[in-house]
Amino acid sequence: MQEFSFPYIEVNQANRKLILTKFPAGLLTDISYASVRGQSDEEGAVQRLLNPRRITNIKNFTLEGGDYPGAIILNWISKDNQLQKINNTIVFKNMPKSAQLIDGQHRLAGIKAAIVERESISTLELPVAIYENLSTNECADIFLSINTEQKTVSRSLVFDLYGLASQPVVIDRAAERARDIAIFLNKTPESPFHEQIKFPGSPTRKGGIALSTVVTTIKPLVEEKGSFEHIGVFELEMQKQIILNFFIAIKQKYDQDWYVKTNAFNYAAGFAGAMEFLQLKILPYCNLKSSFKIDIIDSVININKSNLIHQDEVKGMGGKDAQKKIYQRLVDAFNPEDNTPRRLEI
Repeated sequence: MQEFSFPYIEVNQANRKLILTKFPAGLLTDISYASVRGQSDEEGAVQRLLNPRRITNIKNFTLEGGDYPGAIILNWISKDNQLQKINNTIVFKNMPKSAQLIDGQHRLAGIKAAIVERESISTLELPVAIYENLSTNECADIFLSINTEQKTVSRSLVFDLYGLASQPVVIDRAAERARDIAIFLNKTPESPFHEQIKFPGSPTRKGGIALSTVVTTIKPLVEEKGSFEHIGVFELEMQKQIILNFFIAIKQKYDQDWYVKTNAFNYAAGFAGAMEFLQLKILPYCNLKSSFKIDIIDSVININKSNLIHQDEVKGMGGKDAQKKIYQRLVDAFNPEDNTPRRLEI
């Protein structure tokens, strides 16, 4: 069995010590495994079941040349393949199940899938942090410290940073386009959301739509094989204008009431519900009519001063339920005219 050696440094922290090193991706996938809580009774079982969609996304990210600066965290447990430390070098054999994964199981599964498609990725160097012979409780402590105390940044900041990324090949292109549309809606004076979208660093205020909400709800329309592509609308400028026309049509129903705090569309659930309505109802209808003009959209939304959609209608509801409520209110107000003659064949 082949033996490997790598330089390392030792790190001493408050409760435990660990070593930092680097392994080639292929070797790391060979020696490590995920011990899943509820499926394994062994010490150190703190992992969850793998999510196939996340693995696919990470595989694609890897194939596109993505960076992995964060360490894969291991709990080295093998009694038959113990780490030997000699002159600041660790020596061990390529033996399966030598180390449990504490953090990085999806990253490693995605990288492993990428290696299947492109063998050269097996030489990709990955930073590795190694603990030795931790108990389940100790693994849980570390897992929780990573996933609770060391929280990820807000999605709004992530989406905002897409505009600064130097390697567009590794970013989410649909999210980048959705961000461009969000900027357009926020900066265009005639937009109902002019200066109402909350970008990172903007003053805290009640109401307004977080950038993450805008990007997440626009993405299904602009992604590859998304709603816009299905109706042949590929150009960014056309996509911007359709979304703008849609919201102008809704704003016209409210007139000056659009700017008051009771307007449901000035909140996340209202925006998300409206985008779902645009995707599922307005786009197919306007495509059939070959027109996305404001007056065409306005004519099929039966909302007036007597049945405006207010924020108090979704008070106390969770995000998904509130979005569903707004969407259903719009569907109830949807009154399409269909003068197209049909010929039914059986």
